[in-house]
Amino acid sequence: MPIYEYVCKDCGQKYEKFVRSATAEVKLVCPSCGSERGEKALSLFGAVSGSARSGGASTSFSSAPSCGPVG
Repeated sequence: MPIYEYVCKDCGQKYEKFVRSATAEVKLVCPSCGSERGEKALSLFGAVSGSARSGGASTSFSSAPSCGPVG
């Protein structure tokens, strides 16, 4: 289940919501003021990946969709 971030249009509070699928109808209620006027927020994506050869892990963050490995 993906987690989406929303911003309340009335009070500006950011909050998260678990959504069963991208096509599911979502009822938004701001946890701060109770408003139902929320909109999806642009959020950063973070990922941790490990390498069998180096034995280490790296962390990367992106606000853009990924098209595959870079570099």
